[in-house]
Amino acid sequence: MCAERKLRVLIVRLGAMGDILHALPAATALRQAHPEWYLGWAVEPRWQALFRADSGSSIRDGAMPLVDRLHLVDAKSWGRRPLSPSTLRDIRRVRMELRQANYDVCVDLQGAVRSAVIGRWAAANRMIGEDQPRERAARRFFRERVATTGRHVIEQATEVLEAIAGEKLSGVPPLLPQDTAAEDWVARLLARHVSSPFVIMNPGAGWGAKRWPAERYGSVAKQLARMGFGVVINAGPEEVELAAELAAASGGAAVPINPTMGELIELTRKASLTIAGDTGPLHLACALGKPVVGIFGPTDPARNGPFGCSFKVLRHPESKRDHSRRSEPESGLLTIMPDDVVAAAAELLKEQGAGRGR
Repeated sequence: MCAERKLRVLIVRLGAMGDILHALPAATALRQAHPEWYLGWAVEPRWQALFRADSGSSIRDGAMPLVDRLHLVDAKSWGRRPLSPSTLRDIRRVRMELRQANYDVCVDLQGAVRSAVIGRWAAANRMIGEDQPRERAARRFFRERVATTGRHVIEQATEVLEAIAGEKLSGVPPLLPQDTAAEDWVARLLARHVSSPFVIMNPGAGWGAKRWPAERYGSVAKQLARMGFGVVINAGPEEVELAAELAAASGGAAVPINPTMGELIELTRKASLTIAGDTGPLHLACALGKPVVGIFGPTDPARNGPFGCSFKVLRHPESKRDHSRRSEPESGLLTIMPDDVVAAAAELLKEQGAGRGR
């Protein structure tokens, strides 16, 4: 292919939040190695704020720093109503949109049959994926398969994109949007409700086995408050009761919030530390170069944990990788005590020089 040709690359990684964040460093490295290439990304609508600032706000040039185009694919909605007229119309729209974008290369970083099928709709000359994808049946859709050797998913994604670049890609922090409206919201929150410096806690998780008990988070919040830190509880609409339980256990030391994605990004930029399980906000903090304490149970931090930031991971040595999505906390997770988390947090905060009077 001629060196002057502007290669058009489509990346398919529909969700979820943490998985997209794990794909962003590799995509950022590709963008920096080949700034002239055209990058598109197929993503679920609810995660688009990881790529571009709210279009209704006052935004800087950093509004969509990584990709040239987003293709919004509401695959979860399709699955709920597969034969409805609205679903069929939306599928036709996505297929036409991807085909008309004239991509030369499509890379599936999700490794699922659904994502592979969507990638094939682009009709790119090259369709690339991992040799051992998450769903083995997805393999048949790939014209080129990359045998990855890295243990962490960020390393694996980088190896796949190196097949496009034809060269080694250096590790770089991911490009995330900046939103001035979200910055203003954070400034108001900190001025009125939260003292600085502050710590973010995220008690939720994708399923119950990964969820450390809320009352233990509350105990940690109490101790952090005594150390002079404000504490913010990040919780989604479906986690209101969980946030209330944590706030009550903290004796009012922790303030629950329900930010938009853009607001969470800007809030995390300002935080001294994030404490969470294996969940999107933990990986967001790490992507932004902020220190994190990760509380892990049935997922392997060597594969899915913090990467490229200052971190402490707490996990019982006998915890086993288990993605069966059980509702009760994994037994090893329950051996982690609040004092363990406070000690890890204090060490990271000391390393960062965070605290009152600094």
